[in-house]
Amino acid sequence: MNTAVLSTFSIAARDPGNGDLGVAVQSKFPAVGAIVPWARANVGAIATQAWANVSYGPRGLELLAQGMSAGDVVKKLVAEDERAEHRQVGVVDSKGRAAAHTGSECMEWAGHIVGDGYACQGNILAGEAVVTSMAEAFESTEGDLIDRLFAALKAGQAAGGDRRGMQSAAMLVVREAGGYEGGSDRYLDIRVDDHPDPINELERISKIYDMTLLSREDPSRLLTITGDVAQRVQEALVALGYLDTVAGPGFPERAQRALNEFIAVNNFENKMRDDGKIWQSVYDYLLDKARERKARLRR
Repeated sequence: MNTAVLSTFSIAARDPGNGDLGVAVQSKFPAVGAIVPWARANVGAIATQAWANVSYGPRGLELLAQGMSAGDVVKKLVAEDERAEHRQVGVVDSKGRAAAHTGSECMEWAGHIVGDGYACQGNILAGEAVVTSMAEAFESTEGDLIDRLFAALKAGQAAGGDRRGMQSAAMLVVREAGGYEGGSDRYLDIRVDDHPDPINELERISKIYDMTLLSREDPSRLLTITGDVAQRVQEALVALGYLDTVAGPGFPERAQRALNEFIAVNNFENKMRDDGKIWQSVYDYLLDKARERKARLRR
């Protein structure tokens, strides 16, 4: 029998503005995203960890779908589990009611905090400050659920996190028809299975995912492609081989074609524009890739 314990801190939460539901987690355990986070749009979100009972995920979501509250679901899952004192689970339902359980046999430090629309929980942590910091960050951060979940993860790590270290992280956010082409509810589903700095790596991946599939960027972050911006964009496109030479002042049509090709090659069609502007995220990504290529060529 596999008895490996997931030393983990996580948050299950609901966005009160649009009803998004999600889980974010970090662990000194590989591929934590395959075990801990479970969520279904308009139903709820569940994090199951410690000596994790993975069946808590699908069973809990089914009970929530039947109309049970988060608190009642936790009580039922725990009551029917002979190893409940080794388990840890956090649940939030579609109404924002949250509940959690930390078994008495979970390894220290272990505990949870339940607030309005969220449950933070963790085991084998540096201390209680990990979950209290997560809760404070979640409550005080502005933005959508993705922003607030990242804030909670970072705050938990800054407070000491998993006392065994860092290895993997994951984030799952669901909304009705929020997935690719509306074919699923998986609005954001990203994982880092093994990395020395998994939270920062998860955030890096989320930014690429955002440019590829989402539309979260603030319109105030649009840049007009003129002056220095036009010059730097062209220089980057030349460095990456999309343009043979900088065309000079302005941003001629062939430079725009080159930029569109770069955007298409990187699957950023979601951020394609024909109004002489570029998203800050695309601009930053383009310049970063150009710098990386130049650095490789210098070696």
